[in-house]
Formats: sequence, C-alpha cells, structure tokens
Amino acid sequence: MAAAASNGFSACLSRPMAEPSTSYSSMASPSQIRFVRKPMKNKRLVSSGRGAYWNLNCSLASEGLVQSEGVDSKALAASALQLLKTSAANRYTKEKSCIVAIGLNVHTAPVEIREKVNIPEAQWPDAIKELCALNHIEEAAVLCTCNRIEIYVVALSQRRGVKEMTEWMSKKSGVPVSELSEHRFLLFDEDATQHLFEVASGLDSLIMGEGQILSQVKQVVRVSQGVTGFGAKISGLFKHAITVGKRVRTETNISSGSVSVSSAAVELAQMKLHESAYTTARVLVIGAGKMGKLLIKHLISKGCEKIVVVNRTEKKVAAIREEFKNVEIIYKPFSELLSSAAEADVIFTSTSSETPLFLKEQVEMLPLVRPEIGRRLYVDISVPRNVHPSVSDLQTSSVYDVDDLKEVVSANKEERLQKAIEAQVIIKEELSKFEAWKDSLETVPTIKKLRAYVERIRAAEVEKCLSKMGNDISKKQKQAIHDLSMGIVSKLLKGPMQHLRCDEGRSLSVALENMKALNRMYDLDTETSVLEEKIRSKMEQAQK
Repeated sequence: MAAAASNGFSACLSRPMAEPSTSYSSMASPSQIRFVRKPMKNKRLVSSGRGAYWNLNCSLASEGLVQSEGVDSKALAASALQLLKTSAANRYTKEKSCIVAIGLNVHTAPVEIREKVNIPEAQWPDAIKELCALNHIEEAAVLCTCNRIEIYVVALSQRRGVKEMTEWMSKKSGVPVSELSEHRFLLFDEDATQHLFEVASGLDSLIMGEGQILSQVKQVVRVSQGVTGFGAKISGLFKHAITVGKRVRTETNISSGSVSVSSAAVELAQMKLHESAYTTARVLVIGAGKMGKLLIKHLISKGCEKIVVVNRTEKKVAAIREEFKNVEIIYKPFSELLSSAAEADVIFTSTSSETPLFLKEQVEMLPLVRPEIGRRLYVDISVPRNVHPSVSDLQTSSVYDVDDLKEVVSANKEERLQKAIEAQVIIKEELSKFEAWKDSLETVPTIKKLRAYVERIRAAEVEKCLSKMGNDISKKQKQAIHDLSMGIVSKLLKGPMQHLRCDEGRSLSVALENMKALNRMYDLDTETSVLEEKIRSKMEQAQK
C-alpha cells in the first residue's frame, strides 16, 4: 500500500525546549503581564452572595426587635418582613445590566472537562437563543476552540445571570455545577472585556502570540451575526476585540516566530520520537480542515515528504495537494481509517467528531510498529478528543492531547513576553474606548423616554385643540396643526438631544450629567426600572 512508504520527519533537530511545566504562570499567562487586574477564584462571588445578602437583612430585623421593647411582636414581625421585601426590591430595581464572561480554558480545566462542555460551531446560534431565553440574560455569544469554551453575556442581574448561566452549562454538558464552579473563571464588565481583548491578541493562548485565535474570534461574529440575542453590546464587544487583535499583531509583531497548536503538535511528536526515527516515520493525518491543513504545512516545513490524509471527502485533500506539489499527499476515505492507522507510526488527529475515532479494543488489534519507532504515537489536538483516553493504557501506544502541548515552549518566549507588555498598553487604550462607547449607550433610554414624554403631551394638546375647533375644520387645516405641533417639538428637542450625545467635543461625563438633569426635570425615572421591565417581559414570554 502507498501509505506504507517510509518517508517522514527529516533529520533536522527540534528547537531547544524549556523544561516541561504545567503551571499557568510558566506558560506566559496574563498573570505575568497584567498590572491592574488578576482573575479571581470566583466561586465565592456566586455561592456566598445569597447567604450574605439574607443574613444582613435578618440581623437588621433582629436589632429592630431587640430595641423595640413593648411593641406588638406581630407588628414587628410584619414590619421586619416589609423591610426585607422593600430592601430586596430596591436592590433589584437599581441593578445595572453588566457584561459577564464565564468559561473554562486550558489554564483552568483539564481536557476531560472541557470536552464535555464543548459546544460545536453548528450549535452556537441555538446556544445563543437558549441563553437569551433565560430570565436574566439579554445578549450572548459563544467562543469555543480546542483550548477554551467561553460564554459572554449581557446579564440583567449579575448574581441571577451567573446562576442561570452555570445551571445552563451544567444541564447542557452533564457536568455538575460544583465541578464547573471548581474549574471555571468568572469575570465582569471591564475585566470581562479586557479578557476577550487579551484572548483576541493571543496573550491568553497556550502558546503566546499564536495567530489562529483571532480567526476564531472573527468566526464567532460570522456565525452569530443576525442571530436573535447577538445584540449591540456583545456584537460591539467582539468586533472591538477583533480590532484590538489586529492592532496588537501589527504594532508589536507578537506573532513573529510564535507557534500555533498545530506546529506545537508537530514539535511534540519530534520530541517523543527517537532521533534515529525522524527520517523513516510514517505519518498519518486525520482531518483536512483548518487544523489538519496547518498540521500538514508544519510537517512539510520539518521535512516530511510523504503524508497520508484520511478525510470524509477528497476535495479538501486535493486542494492541499495542489498547494504543496513537491510533497506526496495520499488521500484515504474514512472507511480505511484503521487500515491506514495500521501502516502509520505517527498519527495526528484533528476532526470535529463528537465521539472517539480510536477505541482501546480497535487499537489493540493494530500491528506493532517497527522496533526503531518503539510505540505508535498519537497526537490528538481535537476537543472532544478523537483518541479515547484508555488507549494510553496500552503498552504499544503513546497518546498526547492538547494539554500535553504545554511541554512545548517557543525558543523566543522571552522576546514575546516583552511584546506582551507592549500589547497591554494597546489593550488598555482600546479598553477605555470600548467602555466609553458602552457607557454612552446609557443615554439611549433617556432619549427614548424624553421623546415619548413630549409626544404624549403633543398628541394630547393637538387633540384638545381639534375638539375645541369642532367639526368645521378641514383636513388641510388638521394637517397644518399637526405639522405645526411636530415642528415645535422638533425644535424644542434639538438642544436636549444634542447634549445627550458624546460628540462635538462633549465628554461622556458631561452627557451623563445632562441625562441625569433631564431625568430630574421631566421626571423620567419611572417606578419600574428598565431592567425590571425587560425581566418581566422575558418571564411573560416564557410562560406563553
């Protein structure tokens, strides 16, 4: 069979490698380069909120009981209950919506947890709709790669939103809430925004500066655009993150010399093979998507001259073969997966299959590799994993997944760390711009309320005028009165509307002050907050 030809890795030596490490900080994590914000272990943020909240009210009620001797106990109990309800209502209606980021990534959770929580790209639109159907979630987006599953939402209530998101993730994945809470990260507002900017810039990647993550952030926008729930704030956040990612790569050149997950997988395979086997190892790549193509590209850069590719269709393999004409690339259908694996020494897997392609009982039946190879090598960069974990129990196989890529560290890591510090300066600038844009949206409800308030007065006064004039008025005269009223309103609103917008040199703080002044003057702050209206509407829709 053609796959049996013994051409593989070239004899070139791999780059010098750092000592293996699994610590977050040793992999050039954001904690090394952030000066303002550090992600918290945030289990306490959620689990303790409810207890502290109720205990405070109970203690206040108790104090009232102690100090009010001689007062009827039933009346006291009723007043304490009323105090509790009023306090809760006030806090609830005064809450502001916030951006929440919740997720698991290569720094916080092992692959066996991440693969359970993984959401395939085809399911992102449905996930957004399901999240936004929750009572306290208004907008949502899903970012899912082999190294991370992150959900970004606009929550109408921070505590309730986090609770609903966590329970949704648990129900979707089958992972208990307690286990999710142990491995998740949880960030709010500016911290959530900064995190996504760092992700798009490659600062939070397993290997700092890798370029594929920016394409994955762009894919979130492409897939989610037009989906109900991918609203103004979240879409604005992701689009700004793309701008930040581009600017960081242009101005710092952080991607120069960096490795991607695919190239790290190739280097890991080189590290694990005996040096004498570099030139003779038979290579099999399963999957010809983006990751598979990158694997083939990096294998060729290391001197690999013959690669067998298993894929569902030949079209993508033919396109890759056309691009790399000097290399023998052999296509095999999925029906020949096991027979191709039997003739391979090194197997790379990179498919979106939700079930393992290699099970222990199947691998046991494969023939042994040549003595100079030692064990058959599986490098699985798929999430969920394509190679079942039990395969690693076999004496004839060595299995590595994406988490094992931590062992591969780029030779120019220190240089990129310096560039990462430069990138943080850019991120800080862009963070200020985004926060200013987000805050400017606060004036929109006031603009709408003011227009509605003035329109109610205009319509009522026109109606009053027409009723006094009787039935003798012509249609043309009615239209003239209507036009006159609209013109007066438009001219009166022009000044206030201009002063609610952040333009013509007007700062955000001035616009917000003007907004507060208008709210006071025209009594635009209704008893029911905007958030409460939205929540009530969502609850009513859920009951239909």
